Amino acid sequence: MDAGASPPNSISRVLRGTLSACRGAWHHAARMALDVALPTLCVACREPVNGEGVCANCWAKLSFIAPPLCPRLGIPFVYDPGPGLLSMEAISDPPAYGRARAAVRYDDVARTLVHALKYQDRTDLAPAMGRWMARAGRELIEQSDALIPVPLHWRRGWSRRFNQSGALARVIERQTGVKLLSGVLRRVRPTLQQIGLSRPQRASNVQGAFKVAADRQSEIQGRRVVLIDDVLTSGATVDACARALLRAKAASVDVLVFARVVDTHKAPI
Repeated sequence: MDAGASPPNSISRVLRGTLSACRGAWHHAARMALDVALPTLCVACREPVNGEGVCANCWAKLSFIAPPLCPRLGIPFVYDPGPGLLSMEAISDPPAYGRARAAVRYDDVARTLVHALKYQDRTDLAPAMGRWMARAGRELIEQSDALIPVPLHWRRGWSRRFNQSGALARVIERQTGVKLLSGVLRRVRPTLQQIGLSRPQRASNVQGAFKVAADRQSEIQGRRVVLIDDVLTSGATVDACARALLRAKAASVDVLVFARVVDTHKAPI
């Protein structure tokens, strides 16, 4: 980069960060005022609830993922096939990352929670979602050195005001004590929304979109990292992130998400 271009870019980033922080503080204060005046409603069914935004009925509808599952992709098995047996998906199309785990299946209630966090600024949901993730990914986290959230491009971050993956990663950091490395992995070009794209289109859309910052590669080299995201669908985004981290000499890359799509029409093994 040209030496004369650095200060304006640096100032611009600082200003964007300051304005974003101010908007976030204002929004948090406004939400606190509403919480005092109005009862908290279940994010899924809109019934009054005392707690973390999910009523008992909707809690019962969440499909938590537990063993037996594919040790590589974390896809739940219908029955236990024995130790070490991989799913057909893991055998036929192995990802760049090592292992993936998810707290819940991406069903109707999980979708509502994700969309509320992502698009409706329901940051009050992040603590519960992050705790469920920490429990589901305990094995990965215990063997890791750092947490890295899947980044947004700065333009999307500006319009959305916060990164939901970062919010979840901060909760997991507090829960586990594993260090969160923000800003190490960057989305260096804007990408289309993955919704509605085919699997090949998703992979093409994020190809080359992520890069480890040159001045922070030493924080990645030789480290075992866990990528944090909200949803795993085709795996194209986390796969592209994992490739960028492995190019930066990460020792290993695992993936932890809140929800993952499980194709119930396919045999699990």
